[in-house]
Formats: sequence, C-alpha cells, structure tokens
Amino acid sequence: MKTYTLIGIILIVIGIVAFVYQGITYTTKEKVVDLGPIQVTADKTRTLPLPPIVGGIALVGGIVLLVMGNKKG
Repeated sequence: MKTYTLIGIILIVIGIVAFVYQGITYTTKEKVVDLGPIQVTADKTRTLPLPPIVGGIALVGGIVLLVMGNKKG
C-alpha cells in the first residue's frame, strides 16, 4: 500500500471520529482536602472540545491524499 493512500485512510478515519465524538473526555484526580495523614481526593471529568472544522479538515485532507495516491499509481 502506498504512503499517500495509507495516510489518506488514516486521516479519513480521524475525521469521522472527530465528527462523531466532538471532543475528548478524560478524568483527573485532584486533592480536595489535605490535613496531614487525611487526604480526600475527587475525580474531575474534563472535556477537550474538538470543533467540527478539525474533523472536516482531516476528512478533506484524507480524500485529497487518497485521490493523489491513486493518480500517481
């Protein structure tokens, strides 16, 4: 498989995933109380938003690379 074709397929998959999920959610542990030997932590859920334009750019870039890979071969 050619490099352009492989990178194009990867970009198309990333673009579709970015459209579907619209962001990356992750959980961190933060100390709420720290009194010597007593520690209380809380799980905080945070979201890193992915704008739809990121998915669109990846999708279009993947299609362009896929077409370029087919024309060169």
